[in-house]
Amino acid sequence: MIRKAASDDWHVYILQCSDGTFYTGATNDVQHRLTAHNSGSGARYTKSRRPVSLVYEECCGTRSAALKREALIKKLSRPEKSLLALGKNDPEV
Repeated sequence: MIRKAASDDWHVYILQCSDGTFYTGATNDVQHRLTAHNSGSGARYTKSRRPVSLVYEECCGTRSAALKREALIKKLSRPEKSLLALGKNDPEV
């Protein structure tokens, strides 16, 4: 089955897992991915750390831009990701 994209816009997102860790991903349907992560059919990392909650979302436009931003966010330290999730800063790596 081919699922039609909910939007042409791609987003990068950060989830906070039940153990307090962060997971960063990119998608064109954040709600669908959040549901997938919480049902255990998302990423392997989040499967054993449910429930997860969405703490940050950023529209990037294209898939390429979202994947580049995801890579930059993954390089951030935990405190920097926490500040980003709280909206306190926007670290550009």
